[in-house]
Amino acid sequence: MAAASRLLLPEPGTAPNLAPGLRARAAAVLLRMALDHALDTYWQQVTPSMTRIGKHRMLCLEWYAGRDTARRCRTTWSALSAACHYRTYELPPRPEEIHSRMREVTDLLTALHTSISPNNGDTAVRS
Repeated sequence: MAAASRLLLPEPGTAPNLAPGLRARAAAVLLRMALDHALDTYWQQVTPSMTRIGKHRMLCLEWYAGRDTARRCRTTWSALSAACHYRTYELPPRPEEIHSRMREVTDLLTALHTSISPNNGDTAVRS
């Protein structure tokens, strides 16, 4: 997350070597990796067999972490995936767009972490 933040908001006085669109695309890749890692960690604590197939862990998330968290995960992951791919006929993502996705990923990491009960590893299903 820190590396994505540095790509989106370079420190004052530094001359970034990459164009803003490339920095935004690279930050999107890092954010999607962070979300994937958070989902792997979540499922490892809930049921380790869910970490094997990416599609299943996203589909089943609604019943474990709640409908809202699952919807936000799907939407954010899809948006980041689209931003990661280079297409010659599309403009790169804007840094502002990826910055808002970074806030969403931060919120999702917190939501996934708090939806696991610290007592026995079971999850609290929320709607």
